[in-house]
Amino acid sequence: MIEAILMPLKDTMHVISSGLLIPTIVILLLLLAVSVVELGSLLVEAIIERRRMKVNVQELVDAFQDKNTEEIMEIVRQSCLFRRHKEALCELIRHGNLPAASLQALARHLIAAEELHYSKIVGWTDLVARLAPMFGLMGTLIPLGPGILALGQGDTRTLSESLLVAFDTTVISLAAAGVAFTISRLRKRWYEEYLSSLEALMESLLEVSAHGQRVEKQEEQDA
Repeated sequence: MIEAILMPLKDTMHVISSGLLIPTIVILLLLLAVSVVELGSLLVEAIIERRRMKVNVQELVDAFQDKNTEEIMEIVRQSCLFRRHKEALCELIRHGNLPAASLQALARHLIAAEELHYSKIVGWTDLVARLAPMFGLMGTLIPLGPGILALGQGDTRTLSESLLVAFDTTVISLAAAGVAFTISRLRKRWYEEYLSSLEALMESLLEVSAHGQRVEKQEEQDA
């Protein structure tokens, strides 16, 4: 009785698992392609963008002191900062007449926007690093079922084909995950450096703006 119930269930699970093999292989190939594309993007970023990003934060902070809005804006535009960072700093400078609390809120919003931008970039490789081992395990286990059955029947050819598929999916998944993990680690380290520099510059601008407002209030009181 129990065997009669289990047989249809076993057949159903076998059909489902066998049907998942092709989608699993396709997804693994796509994940590997994403890793290769991101690797090329990383090389371009390392060769082009990071070579351009040669900014001495201390020098910029010193240059901001005792300057008016137009002069600070020009210093930022002439710097070697990334375009996105220049736009964020210029946005903060343009709103320098806001109250201190509002200006700090704007600075936090601009920094959060940059963090979101970088997290989206890293998100692709993080996703590959997590998904590739999962699908690699599926691609390893699914062919082993027919392989074990073939072993019991003495069919070594089917067994060897099943093992070959299992090994190939394992290698592809590990390669994709390893490349993606390395890319994510490098980019996270770079982006933390970028955000740290941006935060330091924004804090300096906030201090310069606060000092300018205090000077203006003092002049109005003296007048």
